[in-house]
Amino acid sequence: MFHLKENKTTAKTEVLAGMTTFLTMAYIVFVNPLILAEAGVPFDQVFLATIIAAAVGTLWMALFANYPIAIAPGMGLNAYFTSVVLASDGQLDYMTAFSAVFIAGILFIILSLTPFREKLIKSIPNNLKHGITAGIGLFIAFIGLKLSGIVVAHETNLVQLGDLTSPPVLLALFGLIVTVILMTLNIYGSIFIGMFLTGILAVFTKQLAFPKGFWAVPSLPEGILVWNPINAMSDVISHGLYGVVFAFLIVTLFDTTGTMIGVAKQAGLMRGNTLPRARHALLADSVATSVGAMFGTSPTSAYIESSSGVAVGGRTGLTTLTVAILFMVAAFFGPFVFALSGVSAITAPALIIVGSLMISVVKEIDWDSFDEAFPAFLIILTMPLTSSIATGIALGFITYPILKVVKGQWRKVPLLLYIFAILFTYQLLFLPH
Repeated sequence: MFHLKENKTTAKTEVLAGMTTFLTMAYIVFVNPLILAEAGVPFDQVFLATIIAAAVGTLWMALFANYPIAIAPGMGLNAYFTSVVLASDGQLDYMTAFSAVFIAGILFIILSLTPFREKLIKSIPNNLKHGITAGIGLFIAFIGLKLSGIVVAHETNLVQLGDLTSPPVLLALFGLIVTVILMTLNIYGSIFIGMFLTGILAVFTKQLAFPKGFWAVPSLPEGILVWNPINAMSDVISHGLYGVVFAFLIVTLFDTTGTMIGVAKQAGLMRGNTLPRARHALLADSVATSVGAMFGTSPTSAYIESSSGVAVGGRTGLTTLTVAILFMVAAFFGPFVFALSGVSAITAPALIIVGSLMISVVKEIDWDSFDEAFPAFLIILTMPLTSSIATGIALGFITYPILKVVKGQWRKVPLLLYIFAILFTYQLLFLPH
């Protein structure tokens, strides 16, 4: 089924790769509920919804695409979801925001069933793709610094260094240093192990109290939140959430496809510039996004942490099947996860480190060509400063064709990019962002 011999791998290697990938991305079951809780979504709801979305998307990737690429709710996208709800000043609740995610997921599925999505990604200049990945990385790292207290708000300078002598910050610094050392030594599951060791220290310093039980039958306190496309579309129209749907659509399109291509290249699965079975691979996150919204989580994305599993030999869907099974097992340890998530110092180092991994793509940007480098730089700069991935993408996509036109190279800009520049300009001027 997984063509292990054809891919020059074994079942043992694939299972080990799956365990490695799971350990490096398991932080999402801690962090995602924590971020969406700020928007008012019940922790238990997001916890199980995160696992359902990850299991569905990753299983699809395993069984239909046969790729070692895991799917789960995307970092950055969850922060954007929360910012949309909070920025509305009470006019928009999380239930309505999930309607926007649900509609975006349906659009993902439609696009994934057509050649448009693949053509769209190919039309985006590589420098902008690298800028998006790096910008999201910087944004995630900034969130981690704020959650840990290492960086705090400042009236004049926006941010400043926090109190490095406070117990929570010291705990976060311990977690960061330990995890960085583990990663430097190339120890698999470094992020997960770092969280575990930080949690143990949190217990001894009385910053973490053990729950009464470590496991419980998973539940959805509010059941299925969204299921009717007509009602969901009505919510989008009545609240004018076109810009939000558009932002979810664009960010997930570029983030997921870029990650898939990057991991596939690492695994040697690309055939020239073509990704075999691309449609099934793209459908994995499309379907997972729709299912996740139904139960209560933000859009899904392909995880760059999948590269850790590829590094130990993962080449097929057996790797991702292992990941999906481990996510389902994790669903029964909700109380333990809830206790750990209450200590930001346990999860914050993971955000900072994942951010450092993502921003490494800046080396691929053509810094010698100003008209190529500046739009990418603008994306990287504005994502964390505006606390919006969509805004960063919009500014980069608007600037790129303008500079090319001024330089007399307007013919080198794909037509789709001009269309997106116009749509993004309209979004920034007239729609919520």
